Amino acid sequence: MEMLRRSSVFAAEVFDRSPSDKVLVSQAKALCRDYIQARLSRAGWLTHEHGLAASGGTLGEVSKVLLWLGDELECLRPTVYRNVARQLNITIASESVLSDAFLAVAADIFSTGVTWGKVVSLFVVAGALAQECVISDHQAMVHTIVDCMGEFVRKSLTSWLKKRGGWADLTKCVVNTDPSFHSHRVVSAVCALGLYLKAVVLYLLREK
Repeated sequence: MEMLRRSSVFAAEVFDRSPSDKVLVSQAKALCRDYIQARLSRAGWLTHEHGLAASGGTLGEVSKVLLWLGDELECLRPTVYRNVARQLNITIASESVLSDAFLAVAADIFSTGVTWGKVVSLFVVAGALAQECVISDHQAMVHTIVDCMGEFVRKSLTSWLKKRGGWADLTKCVVNTDPSFHSHRVVSAVCALGLYLKAVVLYLLREK
């Protein structure tokens, strides 16, 4: 019996490879930093004082796919991800207002379920808000956005991510991340999501 018990414990350790909540949250924040860094760098706003470091290894590959899918989403619905703070009728100067707005948008995006398309959209929102923070000379708010991403993932996405084996599952959404390649299984979902998020923004404005 003891041998069987030990064998069962060993089997559980071998086959239960799902990452912990803590790891998933930490990776979410790292991916968010990567995404923001890429957006700020592309816009010419990135400086060493932002304290953003790129991820490497498997997470680095996930980050590349996330950035590529984010580009696709922005191309499909560019106006949705411009002047996000103004669309939400909030001021970047207030950390609490920024946090509440980000978490409210996140909650609405995922109110009908979780998909990778929606996850990508949340990162695009984070990147857009971060750029607005830097432009308005509130660089410290960038870290607030990263923390909010971690908080939302901790409360709402860890179970979903575990079922898929973690963030690396996102890489299965694409066959090739070359910029000239445009065929992947989340394009249609991402396109539909652009319309959904625009509706969310308009809803929030009506509630103000």
